[in-house]
Amino acid sequence: MSTAAEVETKTSTWTIDPAHSVAEFKVKHMMISNVKGRFTRISGTLVLDEQQPANSRVEAQIEAASISTGDEQRDGHLKSADFFDAEKYPALSFKSTSVKPEGDGEAKVTGELTIHGVTRPVTFNVEGPTAPAKDTWGNTRVGVAATTKINRKDFGLTWNAALETGGILVGDEVTISLEAQFIRQ
Repeated sequence: MSTAAEVETKTSTWTIDPAHSVAEFKVKHMMISNVKGRFTRISGTLVLDEQQPANSRVEAQIEAASISTGDEQRDGHLKSADFFDAEKYPALSFKSTSVKPEGDGEAKVTGELTIHGVTRPVTFNVEGPTAPAKDTWGNTRVGVAATTKINRKDFGLTWNAALETGGILVGDEVTISLEAQFIRQ
């Protein structure tokens, strides 16, 4: 007979609201300024363990063909085999493997990021989730912000062009930023 009280785990499941979420990136262009882009079709699930946040987990998917940089020609090139090869690799994905709360509503979320058919471990610096809030339709929502930096070549995104004046057209380091609203299921 056990004398220890059983600890009840309080978990909740949340899904990304794509209308109020965005996945963005920035990369150096011509070694002089950053070009930003975003993906407009994202989905995912958060399983939140409120008593043991380290037991929480998240999965997200992004449709590669939904890329938008504000320039149709550049977007077409990014969807091509030179970069994302969206026809062959239609989705980018992330699946967490660990959550380490850092205090003050921050955490390090490590997981497997897949881009262009290549999977590598990455760690996101995460703020949130925010305190739950009810929307005007009675849904409960939380927000999360996350950032990381990757080397695009680690994911097989190696296309580049040398510049006449020296340097390269596209930088290797890419900053990824996510702002996501989740709705409790």
